[in-house]
Amino acid sequence: MVNAPGGAAPVISAWTAVSPLGLRGADFTAALRSGRAAGRPLDPEEWSVPFREASLVPDFHIRQILGRKGTRSMDRATGLAVTAIRHLLTGEREHDEAERLPGVGEDTGLALGTSTGSAQSIMDFTRDSLVGEKPFYVDPARFPNTVMNCAAGQSAIWHGLKGPNTTIAGGRATGLLALRYALRLQRAGRAQAVLCGAVEEFSSARAWLEWHARTDEESADSAAVLGEGAAVWLLEPDASAREHGRKPLAEVLGLEFGCAADATQARTVLAEAIGRLLDRTGVTPGELSAVADSGAPGAEGEAERAALADALGDAEPPRITAADTVGDTCAAAAAFQIAAVLAMAEHGRPSTGGTSQRQLGEAEAPRRRIEPLKNGDTALVTTVDRDGVVGAALLRIR
Repeated sequence: MVNAPGGAAPVISAWTAVSPLGLRGADFTAALRSGRAAGRPLDPEEWSVPFREASLVPDFHIRQILGRKGTRSMDRATGLAVTAIRHLLTGEREHDEAERLPGVGEDTGLALGTSTGSAQSIMDFTRDSLVGEKPFYVDPARFPNTVMNCAAGQSAIWHGLKGPNTTIAGGRATGLLALRYALRLQRAGRAQAVLCGAVEEFSSARAWLEWHARTDEESADSAAVLGEGAAVWLLEPDASAREHGRKPLAEVLGLEFGCAADATQARTVLAEAIGRLLDRTGVTPGELSAVADSGAPGAEGEAERAALADALGDAEPPRITAADTVGDTCAAAAAFQIAAVLAMAEHGRPSTGGTSQRQLGEAEAPRRRIEPLKNGDTALVTTVDRDGVVGAALLRIR
């Protein structure tokens, strides 16, 4: 159970996303409105992976975007995180590092979610040590990439953030866990403003890890199209946002988490977590304006949808599923769900979505049109991870 800190209510006052839909938050919003899916066929000459398609961030070349200085050994996950945070801090202006968001100083904290960091960097460095003439004949500049907190640490260095710096790893629930940690930093007085979000890269190593993690019941056709990207937002007190000319976008009403032994138990555990969250915040199922579920494939996704039906009863709030557009972004999934809610606070969604990236083999029912979320509307964000973590967050649009 996590409540918003007492006194100054924490709000999300800025956000952005580097996604398969483009390098800016505006690209993400536009694609959500159109229902466009980002999955593309992979070139077998370039990618030796067990999947035929993926959702990759387009034209993402680290040295072209961030420059040559300090990027020679930067891996993809770190590059995605550094780029997303740069766009957030500069208000998405092109190459304007001088004009930073007011009130976001060096004491700003960072809570960044990831899976294992960069699986590709870990495997490449380990292989170099094993196949080299000597175990220590490796590139020392690439060693930091093997550490899980590399993306968070480099992001802080690049952007002069000297507040609390934390890396969170929790599978598909990582984005919500990072949000919970950011709220605790504020409640403890460790940081007034916290940059919060998550990052995930696509790589050969991750593709093979996902392939071997599948159960016997999951066929190749039922596997989700893997995606990548980073979604981040600024969490700060309402008064601070208004003082610096930022309109609060959403208020974090609370979060709930649970742990399930398997997908069957996940249905009950998540339904109970949603029930606790709604009871504690005084919101009824009928008052929900939208639900952003994780869109997980397989048994986890079925359990999540069943839990929502159990917890919400006859209420059928419109559904937002970022995974249908950006693919399975694993550790960044919940962060993209929150980004989707923030995007829908500005623009509605067409009455039917694009083709589901999950390739379930059957047509999905048309989705109800989501009108632009307005002041006072509430949105529920849910997640289920294969390792048993389930979670729910409730946001109120401001």
